[in-house]
Amino acid sequence: MTTATAASPITVLLVEDNPGDARLILELLGEVQTQAFDLERVERLDHALTRLSRTGVDVVLLDLGLPDSQGLETFMRARRGAPDEPIVVISGLDDERLALEAVRSGAQDYLVKGRIEGHLLARVLRYAVERKRGEEALRASEAHHRTILENIGDAVFIADPQGRYLDVNPRACELTGYSRDELLQLTVSDTYPAQDRDAAALRIVDVAGGRAAVTERPLLRKDGAILVVESNARRLPDGRLLGAVRDITERKRLEEQLRQAQKMEAVGRLAGGVAHDFNNVLTAIFGYADLLNEELPEGHQARQDLDEIRKAAQRASSLTRQLLAFSRQQVLQPMVLSLNDLVEDIQNMLVRLIGEDVQLRLGLSPSAGNVRADAGQIQQVLMNLVVNARDAMPTGGKLLVETANTELTEQYAEAHQPVAPGAYVMLAVSDTGSGMDAETKARIFEPFFTTKEKGRGTGLGLSTVYGIVKQSGGYVWVYSEPGRGTTFKIYLPRVDEPAEPLAPPQREARTLTGTEIILLAEDDEMLRPLSKGLLERLGYRVLEAENAIRALALADAHAGPIHLLVADVVMPGGSGRELARRLAHSRPDTRVLYVSGYTDDAIVHHGMLEPGLNFLQKPFTPAALARKVRDVLDAPLT
Repeated sequence: MTTATAASPITVLLVEDNPGDARLILELLGEVQTQAFDLERVERLDHALTRLSRTGVDVVLLDLGLPDSQGLETFMRARRGAPDEPIVVISGLDDERLALEAVRSGAQDYLVKGRIEGHLLARVLRYAVERKRGEEALRASEAHHRTILENIGDAVFIADPQGRYLDVNPRACELTGYSRDELLQLTVSDTYPAQDRDAAALRIVDVAGGRAAVTERPLLRKDGAILVVESNARRLPDGRLLGAVRDITERKRLEEQLRQAQKMEAVGRLAGGVAHDFNNVLTAIFGYADLLNEELPEGHQARQDLDEIRKAAQRASSLTRQLLAFSRQQVLQPMVLSLNDLVEDIQNMLVRLIGEDVQLRLGLSPSAGNVRADAGQIQQVLMNLVVNARDAMPTGGKLLVETANTELTEQYAEAHQPVAPGAYVMLAVSDTGSGMDAETKARIFEPFFTTKEKGRGTGLGLSTVYGIVKQSGGYVWVYSEPGRGTTFKIYLPRVDEPAEPLAPPQREARTLTGTEIILLAEDDEMLRPLSKGLLERLGYRVLEAENAIRALALADAHAGPIHLLVADVVMPGGSGRELARRLAHSRPDTRVLYVSGYTDDAIVHHGMLEPGLNFLQKPFTPAALARKVRDVLDAPLT
């Protein structure tokens, strides 16, 4: 069908075998000046269908009485042969029933011969064309909107004011798990969990009342799964309800992971700060307790009291070490190690930890690769997980320790933020214990969170695991259900290097005294005199300074050599590392020992001590300080 413009004539195909009737129609249209008509005539229906197979006709004027067809069947055949053309029926019969059937079957109008005048005929033909164009535009618009509806990413639901579904798009079927026919038998409330259906009914009333809203709500799928969706619902002008629904289950899960990571990061910073300050106090407690102990004679009652003070300090020191591990502010001593060798090396210790009523089984993959990590810290991780598993099996059970190579894919990384895809070695600890619910599982790595009875745990075991693994560049994930046990999986980056031996070489006994000159830079007013006194008791000459500026001034004023700089890492006015760099310009042979209650970017990168640097972690005992000072002074120059 052609599209006539306002300036172009309307092409009319007249199907009429009677020459007189045809001439009359031509004359009637010729009388009309408001619209030009081009009239083509054929005498048979077959000829008309042939002509309609080509373009260029705007409207058909069809006589029902033709040589090759009679009655309503004439129209029906024309409609089947040219379904897109507007057809106006003319007939010599003034038959109301026939006219009604023709219009119902799709005729644009029914005109009776002998009652047709020019303006009426022109108006009928013009309206037929315009109506047909309107129908085509409506169909095109509906097809356009249907295409959008069926290809849009959101699930779209259309419902009546009572919430009964009237139409849905394919994405709605995918989201709910129902077919289109099944959804059209349901209501909006049917896609809510049972406990939320009262709220659903109220929401339908609100939307039907014209109150549009974007809300998050649960969506119950056909298979019983519950998704979290974002629903944008509003009332359409015709009273129907439109809902655009988007699945945000994965987004909510990732948001929760991010919130948990941010919470852990904030707690970690707090824990590290507390541990730093407390380690200075503990170093003083250890130092003065040991000094006082040396001054008391054997068998003195006060020695027992000092031992108790020391035990309490040791317990406090253990807590601060765990806090530093969680906050990833401890100094690691990484080496290339085999997790298989590490597990086998402490297997007997693990057996003693779990007791006789728990059966330990190893599933170590012979092909498991090597990792770069601190052997002592990874042993601590394994022991903490084993103890945790033992406590989850108070009446006994089975414990499995496994290793394996694994590739964490892009898909896995997307579902387990913030994992980076790549090659890893997995260390897994699985138990047959009581398991955990989702609420407990979400909090297990938080410091001081514990489900144990008061006095049976600090709540730092798993937070220590978390911190050590994260600081080692790895990831830890837990899989658990109530009554079905728990599995912890540790993933550490795989390295293509041979493993180093686990056991360090034994050192021979040696003296810890010396006569060298030591520059001590320590800002803590309690530790500085203590450290000076300890070193002077060992025979060293000590120059003490409360900050980096004072230390440099002492070094400039000192005429002789300075054999060792003992510097706190974090000090006002300049870090220990900056002090060492500036001192090296004038005294390149001075060795350096850093001490600190927590790591600092000045001497470490991601918790790994820079090669060639010496570090002593607070809190330390007098004996530990003496050994470390002697180690640094006796080490060969590089």
